[in-house]
Amino acid sequence: MKELVILGTAAQVPTRDRNHNGYFLRWEDEGILFDPGENTQRQMTFANVASTSITKIAITHMHGDHCLGLPGVLMRISLDKSSRPVGIYYPADAQVFYDSTVRPWKFERDLNLHPQPLDTEGIVARHDNMVISCAPLDHRTPCMGYRIDEPEARSVCIDALKTFGLTPGPAIGKLKRDGRLQLDDGRTICLDDVSVLRPGQSFAFIMDTRPCENAIKLARHVDILLCEATFLENEAHQAHEYYHMTARQAAILAREAGAKKLILSHFSQRYLTLTEHLAQAREVFPNTYVARDLDHFDFPKRIRSV
Repeated sequence: MKELVILGTAAQVPTRDRNHNGYFLRWEDEGILFDPGENTQRQMTFANVASTSITKIAITHMHGDHCLGLPGVLMRISLDKSSRPVGIYYPADAQVFYDSTVRPWKFERDLNLHPQPLDTEGIVARHDNMVISCAPLDHRTPCMGYRIDEPEARSVCIDALKTFGLTPGPAIGKLKRDGRLQLDDGRTICLDDVSVLRPGQSFAFIMDTRPCENAIKLARHVDILLCEATFLENEAHQAHEYYHMTARQAAILAREAGAKKLILSHFSQRYLTLTEHLAQAREVFPNTYVARDLDHFDFPKRIRSV
């Protein structure tokens, strides 16, 4: 199962309807918590996200609306006695802020934490079902964007198996493991003979940045792009001055990157409604959605390539 859970969508100042940032990506047996702002722990309760499901925490930068919920989340993981290791990713230039946020609390001794400061773009972690990569963005303070990729796989076709006199079973498991199988009649079949390629799914997380090449690189052809849209287009000058994006700029990013779906978040408290954000973005990129607190977004099913 893969889904994106929105825990908070406010930029800098929370509102009655929008909590500070917080996003949980459920990726089969992995759970990545992005940018836990204040009150993330409580939002997790409302969204039915268990602390024990968190295996990684990815922080774009150390501005308060993106990280001040971290101590509470770590305390909750410790309280719930999760035995799972938790990797924490953040810009290396922000080490002093990480230390002041995390180290004063004794719960760190009760957690299996693996801090990983990031000082360059590239692969952060690699697992059987995901590859996490990062790249620096264009903000007032060191800031990283993240991308999650699922490795492509092959899906066995039942009809193709029948042509070789095979049915699903232990032999198919061996075929998947070894890539080939020796039949009783002496023939050898390869996995490619009875399967089709199944491309992996992908996700990009872009927060607090001006439009930049690394943002496009991270978002290239992803299934879901979650992107900041702090301002509307009539305040583009403020967006540039404060190193942020407008909803229209986020849509341009999605279009140029060839993303499949765009989800907007990180809204300034000056906007009571988000109708105009959606309208301005959809003029450029029709498959755009506005994130609201406690929304759930499912990933599309993987399509086999013939």
